[in-house]
Amino acid sequence: MVTESLIPLLQLSKSPRIVNVSSVLGHLCFLPNEKLKEELVHIEKLTEERINEIIQLFLSDFKAGKLKENGWPLTYCAYKVSKFALNAYTRLLARKHKNMLVNCVHPGYVATDMTSQIGHKTTEEGAKGPVMAALLPDNGPSGVYFHETQAAPFSPTEFANFLKERNDIFQL
Repeated sequence: MVTESLIPLLQLSKSPRIVNVSSVLGHLCFLPNEKLKEELVHIEKLTEERINEIIQLFLSDFKAGKLKENGWPLTYCAYKVSKFALNAYTRLLARKHKNMLVNCVHPGYVATDMTSQIGHKTTEEGAKGPVMAALLPDNGPSGVYFHETQAAPFSPTEFANFLKERNDIFQL
C-alpha cells in the first residue's frame, strides 16, 4: 500500500525508480511447492490478487501446522514467503509501470542485527547493490532480481547454476 501510494509522486520524476531490498532466501529455488513456484516464475499471468491469495494460503497453512504437507519452506518460512511475494510484486510493478525502473536486490550476507553480526559483508558493501540499482541509466533493466550487483535469473534451475558459477555461499 505504501508503494502504491507513492507511485503518483514517483511519476513526477524524470527518472522514477523503485528498489526493493530482497534476499537470496526469497529466490524461488527455496520454495518446495512446485505448483506455486511455477505460478510465481511466470509473471505474465500473475496478479496482485493472486500474490495476496498465496500469502493468505501460507498464513492459513502456518496456523494449521501444514507447512510441510503443502510445500512451504520449513526454515525462516515467513521471511522467505515475504521475499517470494516481494520479488513477484517487483516484477508486476515493472510490467505495470513501463516508465519506471523497478528492481529487487539481494545485498549479500551483511553483518547486521538481523544476521547477529555474522554476515561476511559490511553495511557499506551491502549497500552497493541497492545503490547501483537506484542509479541505473534511464534505459536500464526493470523487473530484474540483482544478486548483489549482478542481474540473476528468476528460474530456480538457472539460479542454482548462477550460484554455482559464482561459488556463492548460498549454493544449493
